[in-house]
Amino acid sequence: MYKFFTLLLCICYSIYSTAQNYDPNKVFAPGFYTFNGNAFRAADGTPGRAYWQNRANYAIEAAFDTTTNILSGTEVIEYINNSPNTLDYLWLELDQNVDKENSRAQSLTAPGLEPAPDKGFKLATVELNNGGAWQQAAYQVQDTRMQLRLKKALDSGKSLKLKIRFSFKLLKSSAADRAGILQTKNGKIFEFGYWFPRLCVYDDLNGWNTLPYIGGGEFYFEYGNIDYKITVPAGMLAVGSGQLLNGKELLSDKVLTHLSKAHASDKTVVIYSQEDIKKQSPTKKISGTVTWHFAMNNTRDVAFALSKAFIWDGAKIDLPSGKTAFAQSVYPEESVQGKSEWNHATEYVKASVEDFSKKWFEYPYPEATNVAGPIGGMEFPALAFDYYREGGKGLWALVSHEIGHTWYPMIVGSDERRYPFMDEGFNTFIDIYAQEDFNKGQFAPKRDGEYAPKGGNPADEIIPVIKATKNGPTLLSPPDGMDYKYVHPLAYFKTAFGLVLLRDIILGKDRFDYAFRSYTKNWAFKHPSPVDFFRTMDNAAGEDLSWFWREWFYNNWELDQAITDVKYVDGDPAKGALITIENKEQMVMPVPLAVAERNGHTQHIRVPVEVWQLGAKHTIKVNTTSRLASVVIDPKNQLPDSNRENNKWKP
Repeated sequence: MYKFFTLLLCICYSIYSTAQNYDPNKVFAPGFYTFNGNAFRAADGTPGRAYWQNRANYAIEAAFDTTTNILSGTEVIEYINNSPNTLDYLWLELDQNVDKENSRAQSLTAPGLEPAPDKGFKLATVELNNGGAWQQAAYQVQDTRMQLRLKKALDSGKSLKLKIRFSFKLLKSSAADRAGILQTKNGKIFEFGYWFPRLCVYDDLNGWNTLPYIGGGEFYFEYGNIDYKITVPAGMLAVGSGQLLNGKELLSDKVLTHLSKAHASDKTVVIYSQEDIKKQSPTKKISGTVTWHFAMNNTRDVAFALSKAFIWDGAKIDLPSGKTAFAQSVYPEESVQGKSEWNHATEYVKASVEDFSKKWFEYPYPEATNVAGPIGGMEFPALAFDYYREGGKGLWALVSHEIGHTWYPMIVGSDERRYPFMDEGFNTFIDIYAQEDFNKGQFAPKRDGEYAPKGGNPADEIIPVIKATKNGPTLLSPPDGMDYKYVHPLAYFKTAFGLVLLRDIILGKDRFDYAFRSYTKNWAFKHPSPVDFFRTMDNAAGEDLSWFWREWFYNNWELDQAITDVKYVDGDPAKGALITIENKEQMVMPVPLAVAERNGHTQHIRVPVEVWQLGAKHTIKVNTTSRLASVVIDPKNQLPDSNRENNKWKP
């Protein structure tokens, strides 16, 4: 009797423990969306009829001294207040200040650094024209931000102008590795990102977005037109976001001839070769200084690079509409030596842009530029900085990923500083299919570095990430608010895998692709929030996915689906089989089942996710004509099931 009650107690405890790991009221709780749609952001995830966003246009004239490494410039900013509110002050980002010894970023990692007066922005003058004459502006710098306090408020529908004279010294690694210098055998490469003061976003979600730049979170800026001129020593080659406007006046006749051929060629054409570097200048003028004039419309930022060491090649990009754009790469001699294969970089840019344009949204800019240099991988609108020694599959992955950021978040302008999953994760997701498409899968399948054991599959690889972050940050956490070791596995890998689950398991390719394209089209050149994305996918796909958003993005729950019992109706296989499945952890998913009979017949059944609304266990009836040989949950191993041992039943 004692043994019986002990056994009964153990059975009851086991059932109770299992039940406590899954609560349908958590994952299927009502009221996921805590507010209704409004005039600014509609309930279906689209911009509302009264959606607004402010605009910032820039005209910049800068000069770079290659002996002191100091860039100095003057920018005139036209700021347009499209909001319904009157603004008493403005906020700007001064991201170069992250390098100052007293910055918030430095204080977090190495407090008490020795003073370094040559780091960060130096502001010579800040002037304001708010409907009258130019006047000195009242401003205050706080770390990587600057507040301008307006004597005359900026009314709704009005604009003002700012004029800022600024300078900073480019370091070997500047602005938390978003700019820098590399010494090569033929000269230095200078890369400039985060290089001028920029307006913060003022929106209907947070008002002024003034999160400080600490290094993990990237940027969030208003759209506008940016016209910029860079004066540098003659003989250097410069590339920048947007389009070179004065190439015919600036470039040598030989370079112009090769450039014209490249614009018309589907194959990569060398515009300025390794031999040319040693023999002639890329510019008509060979002494003194020259001014490179670039412009980019409807963009949230620009970056540029320059060097005497650049080899330059390019090719035509063919777009779905019949229009064309131009892919180009610049790189030093070292980038085509050993395992470095930068002579393929333009081919990779072209293929990636064509693939993303066909699948998601047509590329809207005239050029796509890839720069080899010291920065490991950093994206800007229509331009990427990539590591100069990369080659093989690594170069493809790097080039495709960084230029892919032109879609997310440069076209679809999400807040990188708060929600890295909306750019890094979405971009990693579209990389998967571009990698499958390129050259018949030459570099496929895509894997995520240390999370990709040899011979594994993505579903198995994500399980350690889910376990490691079970009590840690979620996908809604800002990058500067989590241990940096979690940023890549969550923002990049978990997000991308979650979208694959949506596409392959939950919605299917057609419904997912239509909804994802709708999101991209509706929020192109606008500022979506995570909820705008969730609502769009729900509405365009026609599915209430709140359970998935809750478990995958707002929590780090585990999945463990099991087969706990198999028997026959009245003990007769001819009357059908009764299969009992159980959800042992808090995450839920639809249940793909492969039911094999001994007569050789196999059925593939999909049990919808709603089965878990009623509890942790469910029994389904399957029509059979003979005894079962096996029953398997998720036979293709597509789900991130943490215990596959209980996914299989055999008699």
